[in-house]
Amino acid sequence: MVPGLQPLSERVGDGAGQPRLDSDAGEELMHVQPSVAVALGRRPPESPGTLYISTKRVIWLSDTNKSRGYAVDFLSISLHAVSRDPEAYPTPCIYTQVETEDDGGSESEGSDSDGTEDVMLSKISEMRLMPSDPSQLETLFDIFCRCAELNPEPNEDGEEENSWFFGGEEISGDGDVSEWQFSETLAPIGYANGNHDLAHTMLELQINDQRFEDAFEDAEEMEQEPHDNQQPRV
Repeated sequence: MVPGLQPLSERVGDGAGQPRLDSDAGEELMHVQPSVAVALGRRPPESPGTLYISTKRVIWLSDTNKSRGYAVDFLSISLHAVSRDPEAYPTPCIYTQVETEDDGGSESEGSDSDGTEDVMLSKISEMRLMPSDPSQLETLFDIFCRCAELNPEPNEDGEEENSWFFGGEEISGDGDVSEWQFSETLAPIGYANGNHDLAHTMLELQINDQRFEDAFEDAEEMEQEPHDNQQPRV
């Protein structure tokens, strides 16, 4: 796996073309979403293109510039979530955090040089995907979650595990992921790859709290029961 965001210009098929999938590695196309703008890092949004989500990658291809496109492996996406807060970003979008190459460099704004452009892409740590129809955000989020589950990040022991991070009162490992959305300005996370101790700690606290509540309710019930077997004092 090549870390970070990568340029993708090769297309196959008729018309505007589609990205070439790695069928030998089992890569399959899961969803195609037209009219999606993309914003990389602090750059302004680019003209709408077509979003392709496969079992391995997120791919965006420009509709106006046939040589421009981007791809990122799901293993390089450390977080994804729905952002609707206009104070965080003016347009509703799928917000993603991308793991970058650990070379000590910092993210840059842009360049006209192809070679420099490729290097800079690998340093971009944020990507926003903005469909022209915001109602499609829930669908895209669901597909992101499904594909992220197909690409679990190996932990230090060589095992594969995904952890859900949740805000508010809910912490879960399954269920309807379409409801797991948040504003990127909030602390809770929508979905994250990898093994996170915080999720286990929060779950443990939730279990302990429930046990305390159950014990307290039992004690109250015992106090309210009539003492039929007790004899009155003389």
